[in-house]
Amino acid sequence: MGNEPFSLTVLGCATPYPSADNPCSGYLVSSGDTRVWMDAGSGTLGPLQRHVRLDELDAIWISHLHADHCADLLTAYYGALYADIRLAAPIPLYGPVGIADRLAGFLTNTPTRSPIESAFAVTELHDGHQATIGSLRLTSRAVAHDVPAFAVRIEAGDRSLVYSGDTAPCPSLTELAAGCDVLLCEAESAQAPVEGEQVHHTPEDTGDTARGARAGRLIVTHVGRFLTPRQAVARASARFDGPVEYAAPGATFTIR
Repeated sequence: MGNEPFSLTVLGCATPYPSADNPCSGYLVSSGDTRVWMDAGSGTLGPLQRHVRLDELDAIWISHLHADHCADLLTAYYGALYADIRLAAPIPLYGPVGIADRLAGFLTNTPTRSPIESAFAVTELHDGHQATIGSLRLTSRAVAHDVPAFAVRIEAGDRSLVYSGDTAPCPSLTELAAGCDVLLCEAESAQAPVEGEQVHHTPEDTGDTARGARAGRLIVTHVGRFLTPRQAVARASARFDGPVEYAAPGATFTIR
C-alpha cells in the first residue's frame, strides 16, 4: 500500500461562484484503486468525469454545506439514480449533521421525500471522526467557520494530505495538519475583518498554519475574488519557508 500512487487532482477552487474556467471547490483524492471526491462545489461534477464515473467512486467527503462546496451533490443525485449510472450500492457520503435532509429539502418536489439514501449512504461527521476507505484513512476535525465545518487528514501508508475546508485559523486545523506531507489550505480573504468573526484564512494565515503545523509543502486554494493566485502564493510564502504552490484547476499533485 505504501508504494501506490497517492494524488490530489483539483477539479476547481473558485469562490463563491464558478468562473468561466474554474469550478467551485472540489478535488479528487486517489490512492491505487481508491477514489474519493472531496467537496462537490458548483461545476465540479463535470471535470470529475474526466477521471472517474460516479459509480466508480469509493466515497464522497463534504467539508460543509455552503453551496460552493456541496451544490453538485444535487446533480450527482440525478446522475446516480435517473441516468446512465447503475449503482451497485449507494455511494458512501460523509458530511456535516443534517446533510441528507438538506439535500432532500431541495430535491423533494412532491409530498413524497426524494430517496436521497438510494443514491448516498450518509454518515454524519463529528469532531475526531475516523473512517477507512479502501487504502485511505480519513480523520475529520471540526474547524472555525460560520456554519458547522470540517477539515480532513487523509493518509495512505506513511504519506499524508490535509485539507482545511473553509475555516479561520484555529488550533484544531494546526493539530490535524501536524507533520503532514501536503497541506491544502484556503486563502479566501484579502484581509482579516476589522469587525466581526473571522471565518477564512488570509494568505498570511495560510503560511502561518503551514509553518505551525510543520507541513512539508503548502498548496494554496480557494483564493478569493480580491486576490490573484500569484499574490496569494507570494504572501503565504513570506510566512512559510517550504514549497508553496497554487491549486490550479486541472492540476494533479503527487503526495510524497
